Amino acid sequence: MTPGARVRHAEPGDAAGLHALFAEPGAFAATLQLPYPSLAAWEKQLRDLPRHVVQLVAEVDGDGVVGAAGFEVFQSPRRRHVANLGMAVAPAYRGRGVGTQLLEAVIDTAERWHGVRRLELEVYADNAAAISLYGRHGFEREGLAREYALRDGAYVDVLLMARRARRL
Repeated sequence: MTPGARVRHAEPGDAAGLHALFAEPGAFAATLQLPYPSLAAWEKQLRDLPRHVVQLVAEVDGDGVVGAAGFEVFQSPRRRHVANLGMAVAPAYRGRGVGTQLLEAVIDTAERWHGVRRLELEVYADNAAAISLYGRHGFEREGLAREYALRDGAYVDVLLMARRARRL
């Protein structure tokens, strides 16, 4: 675990930290984010976050935001029990427990406070570390989507994974 890492709800003042996190090539290459994110876009997103979207950050004293995870609860009446998860950890903090802390906080918040019965995610099929992390937290592989996303000039596959709540 990373000593001193704290997970909390993202605030508008975190825009610069999230902007820096997702500007790192290792972060946007491992997510569906585009390179060169706009600081203004992060500021707007955090200022106007809808109630069905939860955005968490992990911060470390002296280093600021080192990870982020969030989920969006679907609003269709037939899918309100489902949310889609996304997360990223700064390359320097991978393998140090930050992802685990973020994922545990997301699962707890989604299931216990938003009534989410199913958390879904997409993860690049070659991201073994993330796949392992999700598997340790109850996510199961449900499918493979071929040429799902453009990454660095090539279309790559993603695994579709989901976790069903055990508490509700």
